[in-house]
Amino acid sequence: MTYRNPIPTVDIIIELTDRRDRPIILIERQNPPYGWAIPGGFVDYGETMETAAIREAKEEISLKVELLEQFYVYSHPDRDPRKHTISVVFLATATGEPKAADDAKNLALFSQWEIPTNLCFDHAQILKDYWYYRNYGIRPRLIIRS
Repeated sequence: MTYRNPIPTVDIIIELTDRRDRPIILIERQNPPYGWAIPGGFVDYGETMETAAIREAKEEISLKVELLEQFYVYSHPDRDPRKHTISVVFLATATGEPKAADDAKNLALFSQWEIPTNLCFDHAQILKDYWYYRNYGIRPRLIIRS
């Protein structure tokens, strides 16, 4: 019997605390699907979610991050057009000058009112939830979708 299971991933919303208004870092993807995305990626076998988040941030934006908290889990089967993934989203902080690396073609810093419209995956929803949490302290509500 063969099982098909969702693939675990992490996404890291990183605030630069040494900048005015604590902008977040988004990467422009070098590989399909193209567009802007929250830094993150696949969890390696034998790796914790937290370790994967720190590694992915270092690989994609060249900064060491401090994980603050686990924000939410996003798991809708069509959140990634390539395959069914489950993402644990972390909130983190960093300081310094980020540099695009690994599969990040480019990166930029964004305030809430500057977020690009061509976001990949379900990252528009994730960022909507994040800004609501950052501005009002209210976490996303559990929504059961079938």
